[in-house]
Amino acid sequence: MTTGQANAGQHKQVEQHTPFSGLKRKETLEAMAQQQFDVIVIGGGITGAGIALDAQSRGLRTALIEMQDFASGTSSRSTKLVHGGLRYLKQLDVKVVAEVGKERAIVYENGPHVTTPEWMLLPFYKGGTFGKLSTSLGLRVYDFLAGVKRSERRKMFSPDVTLQHEPLLKKKDLRGGGYYVEYRTDDARLTIEVMKKAVELGAMAVNYAKVEELIVKEGTLVGVRVVDQLAEVGGKEGKEGKDQTASYTLYASKIVNAAGPWVDTLREMDRSKQGKTLHLTKGVHLVFDQSRFPLGQAIYFDTPDGRMVFAIPRDGKTYVGTTDTNYKGDIANPRITLADRAYVLRAANEMFPSLGLTEADVESSWTGLRPLIHQEGKDPSEISRRDEIFVSGSGLISMAGGKLTGYRKMAESVVNQIAAMLVAEGKVSAELPPSSTKTLPISGGDVGGSAQLAPFLRSKVSQGLRLGLTEPEAMLLAQRYGSNVDTVFALLEQHRGEAVRRGMPAAVLAALVYAIEREMVVKPADFFIRRTGALFFDIAWARQWKAPATAFLAERFGWSEAQTAAYTAELEQLLHEAVHPLEA
Repeated sequence: MTTGQANAGQHKQVEQHTPFSGLKRKETLEAMAQQQFDVIVIGGGITGAGIALDAQSRGLRTALIEMQDFASGTSSRSTKLVHGGLRYLKQLDVKVVAEVGKERAIVYENGPHVTTPEWMLLPFYKGGTFGKLSTSLGLRVYDFLAGVKRSERRKMFSPDVTLQHEPLLKKKDLRGGGYYVEYRTDDARLTIEVMKKAVELGAMAVNYAKVEELIVKEGTLVGVRVVDQLAEVGGKEGKEGKDQTASYTLYASKIVNAAGPWVDTLREMDRSKQGKTLHLTKGVHLVFDQSRFPLGQAIYFDTPDGRMVFAIPRDGKTYVGTTDTNYKGDIANPRITLADRAYVLRAANEMFPSLGLTEADVESSWTGLRPLIHQEGKDPSEISRRDEIFVSGSGLISMAGGKLTGYRKMAESVVNQIAAMLVAEGKVSAELPPSSTKTLPISGGDVGGSAQLAPFLRSKVSQGLRLGLTEPEAMLLAQRYGSNVDTVFALLEQHRGEAVRRGMPAAVLAALVYAIEREMVVKPADFFIRRTGALFFDIAWARQWKAPATAFLAERFGWSEAQTAAYTAELEQLLHEAVHPLEA
């Protein structure tokens, strides 16, 4: 058998048997409606993905449904840090710092390809929020609470050493700097990899499936009715060409509401929105090219109004954020405003005055919502990031609040509660095993832990070079996909000729095919935002390859002209919104 034949056979098997394929999405929905689950999770952000993984790994038959794309809400629009929340020491929120601080290293070890330590510099100035003593003491307490290992414990710098680490910093009234470790992540890829691991263990997950009705029998929640959001796009459903609304009823012993900003929407549907409620705040980030903002060191700094802002170098760009303002608008599509952009630019120019950044320097941006638990009388930045579980009279289990960093621990708490309820109700014959996710690598994370990541990457880059990739192309794929990169390399070989015919680099087409067949991509926006991050960090790349990528998707999914036009317009609108703020 030739290599080409072997690859073709592998490709055929992937299309037919991969449970997380966009090509099999509708079949997965139909299969979900044919069985009884132990747990249905509503919401495909990091919280829902974590719950699905924890539940499935303990032996609970688990399904997850997401009304948009996975990670399309808060989980692709954060500051992209798995961090311990140093700022919460200011609020004396010691419990949050201790809990999420210790989780950083766990998240890192389980997926070192999507999370990496990042030394952070906190400069302090005369008259600023932090002084030398408070910074030193705060970082020491932070190290203690977060269980920071010795090699990553805080250091204190003089003004000269602080400027050596980052010469762009404002020099006037500089008194020194604190140096400590945070963990940088790709939030959307982290979510996708957690979701993929849950599916690998047997969970079923589908995007673009919206809960329209909660099914209650004798006062108890027993299921949900979901509607396929893609069934009527462009007036047709794929190759079948039927105008239809595809509705499915799914049943489970327990229903978990992990819908992030929509948690209260589902509680209203359940008629159980009472007591504590959500408080949405908005955070905006701006992206600059390194040629215009050549930041060499991640910085955490305070603004004149007392807020804390990050400036972080990443992949040839620098991003700055975030704002923290009350939000009452469209939850599905929060937008940056002129005021938001002006605020972040002012903050950046205050701390890096030699740059003279303007609106024209902003390459891209993103806007996310924080689904916090309302605390009366507190400003947005003062509201606790703690998570809580609410159980309604019908049995709807809602997870509210929390942080990206604490997703695994939040999931463990929810599943512990589910397990106790199932035992009490006699629905399981024995107690479930404890959570194993503390030491469970996520999909792509089987690289031998963080200690073996560097040699793993070197090996895969060498392999990529032998396949004809450039070193940057090979490194990008190895870092993005981790231990799954061999599958991408196989697809690259298989589709090399097709890539030439389509005028696309083989690496781009291989990533797109992998995203369709292994990561349930069904739209161009899924690929260019959640699976690659290109719209945020390489918007020129997204513009360059949007047309051939959309044409490929249209052929694979058999879209009508109307569908192709709709998905093309959607991506164009998102590209526009990334650089054009609203006036108010």
